[in-house]
Amino acid sequence: MKLISWNVNGFRACLQKGFEDFFKAADADIFCLQETKMQPDQADFTPEGYHIYFHSAVKKGYSGTAVFSKAEPISVNYGINGTHLDEGRVITCEYEDFYFVCCYVPNAQDGLKRIDYRMEFEDDMRAYLSELDKKKPVIYCGDLNVAHEEIDLKNPRTNRGNAGFSDEERGKFTELLGAGFADTFRRLYPDTVTYSWWSYRFKAREKNAGWRIDYFVVSDRLMERVKDSEILTDVMGSDHCPVMLTVE
Repeated sequence: MKLISWNVNGFRACLQKGFEDFFKAADADIFCLQETKMQPDQADFTPEGYHIYFHSAVKKGYSGTAVFSKAEPISVNYGINGTHLDEGRVITCEYEDFYFVCCYVPNAQDGLKRIDYRMEFEDDMRAYLSELDKKKPVIYCGDLNVAHEEIDLKNPRTNRGNAGFSDEERGKFTELLGAGFADTFRRLYPDTVTYSWWSYRFKAREKNAGWRIDYFVVSDRLMERVKDSEILTDVMGSDHCPVMLTVE
């Protein structure tokens, strides 16, 4: 089974930059998006053979997630137990032997202006994933908006305390892993330096001055089924690149 997650930074814009060709070539069993920045009727993309689920923000042109799934889920839920719905950040699909959770974690913003909401979101998400994990294993993925360790960004010293590399955000990711979950890429490649997001400024992608903030996180007991966790740095179309998980 092949699973792909991609922050497209505007789905309508990404569709003009070769998204459909990559989608077809990838032939993923589940393909999810973050930061769609649209309402479901604003993009003409209905790939044959997929069940399609959008969760859009109330505020137009902001946030939003989507899931394309070959298999029809047993159930689909939005938000976190009926909360955190307004910004379209979470879609949960239940399958026979796992839960799939696509998430676009809130950015703490410059000066950590939104850190209090970010901490609330993180605590609610961790509790939610832990509840799901009691029923069946969980695959949690998306733009989690945090570089967990210094190896996960080009300039850790100058970014210490900034949004995405604050002690608070990094600590919450540590708590999530401590609750019985695994960062699949780092578990498989403990010393590999690879990024998934680059600023549009300063030719950051050209210089590979990036951050690894897009993840596939799984229940610890699911790691034995993980064949690979990849960061597809050659795929263009957004300031993020897709990440891919292959499981038995």
